[in-house]
Amino acid sequence: MADLIFLKLGGSLITDKRQTETPRLDVLARLAQEIAEARRANPALQLVIGHGSGSFGHVTARRYATRSGVHTPEEWLGFAATADAAARLNRIVTASLLQVGLPVWSIQPGATLRCVDGRVVAGPEESVALALERELIPLVHGDVALDSVRGGTIASTEEIFDWLARSLAPRRIVLVGEVDGVFTGDPLRFPDAQPIREIIPATFPSLKAAFGGSHGTDVTGGMGAKIDQALAMAQRQPGLEVIICGGLLPGKVAQALSAGLWPGTRIVATG
Repeated sequence: MADLIFLKLGGSLITDKRQTETPRLDVLARLAQEIAEARRANPALQLVIGHGSGSFGHVTARRYATRSGVHTPEEWLGFAATADAAARLNRIVTASLLQVGLPVWSIQPGATLRCVDGRVVAGPEESVALALERELIPLVHGDVALDSVRGGTIASTEEIFDWLARSLAPRRIVLVGEVDGVFTGDPLRFPDAQPIREIIPATFPSLKAAFGGSHGTDVTGGMGAKIDQALAMAQRQPGLEVIICGGLLPGKVAQALSAGLWPGTRIVATG
């Protein structure tokens, strides 16, 4: 699939992660328009869209420590409640994308996800591939998963993308959050932090200490974990580039979906 892009709309972008279950409907509506415009500009563009759980699933998951494991009746209640919260946000995202004429089909990852000690070993790749063949836009999200070691756990959208990329081989993975890329420090706390235009395996170790966690509640790791995941994907698939950018400024997502351009930070296997 020569023109396939995976696009993640981060939970910090599409929800207010500081307030429980608060979607940013205005941001979602604008992002949907940008995605629709990019598809009109390039009819060959194929998309798999994913989104984070933000102030929906993350809050419940943290309360029950779902990612660490699920064994007791109370923890299984939390597992089910986390899935329900993630699904509520998914319905909101689906509606926003359908509203602008995008043929999105929501695929619940947790129904097919299987993990071994927190590592994804099976997922919805067959349904996603068949949806793409039929010119649909598969929509996935971070979700709970059954785990042979932990009982249950959570798979982030990036981990689901990682699994799907092994068989679908996108040319670009775009991770959109609040901040326009990776900086030498948290730019929301340190105004003097400098943007990092490109990261390769050789430069990452010296940068890693500067990365903090996400703002608000995030049970799937902060920026350092996201870059680790991105570098692993880029090294495994020749030619893949991972873009980390912000979506609060108009036009950034449209730019990230255009060939040869990228906002924010580009992560590749070689410079």
